[in-house]
Amino acid sequence: MSTASRPEPHPESRPGPNPASGPGPGPASGPASGPADEILDIVDENDEVIGQAPRGEAYARGLRHRCVFVQARDARGRIFVHRRTPTKLVFPSLYDMFVGGVVGAGESYDDAALREAEEELGVAGLPRPVPLFTFLYEAPDSDPDAIPRTWWSAVYEVRCELPVHPQAEEVAWHAFLPESELVARLGEWQWVPDGLAAYERLRGLRSPARGHGGARPTGQ
Repeated sequence: MSTASRPEPHPESRPGPNPASGPGPGPASGPASGPADEILDIVDENDEVIGQAPRGEAYARGLRHRCVFVQARDARGRIFVHRRTPTKLVFPSLYDMFVGGVVGAGESYDDAALREAEEELGVAGLPRPVPLFTFLYEAPDSDPDAIPRTWWSAVYEVRCELPVHPQAEEVAWHAFLPESELVARLGEWQWVPDGLAAYERLRGLRSPARGHGGARPTGQ
């Protein structure tokens, strides 16, 4: 990997040492209404809506919900990579190769993908992300008493040729990386496990010899 392909972060946005993995608390204080209060659709194993719950409750009780993952590439084909802020409700301070988030109650996957991509990248007028596949993410856990972490996940891609201004409350560091460098970083940085699962499935779909790992192409 050449030095020229490696991002040169400014001191205030330099990636720190590998952070500890796993979910953590949100901010100790803040407004009465926040991300934890967002209402989500709760779904079954077939992605059918069976109820609704606040986001914080869905996380705390392990209720299955919906998420979107959007791979954003710039005009040179480089992939947007970022490190999450330490105040995120789940997977704080970990790296991610997607932008995205939860799908709100009554919201479509497609609308959520565009909304989340524009919000996290800090842009307006982004093309609608192209749907690629869906899969049911289920976090592996050796503890039978652990709260399950599972959500239906829709994966998209989008070309972003606009200057990005990521949300400070969402993104602690960011860069557009060549895919070869991203792959090289997979074993060096700690990544969000659901994003890593989505990326491995995406690589599998693009390289048939690798297999698709249970991904369900959109429209099939």
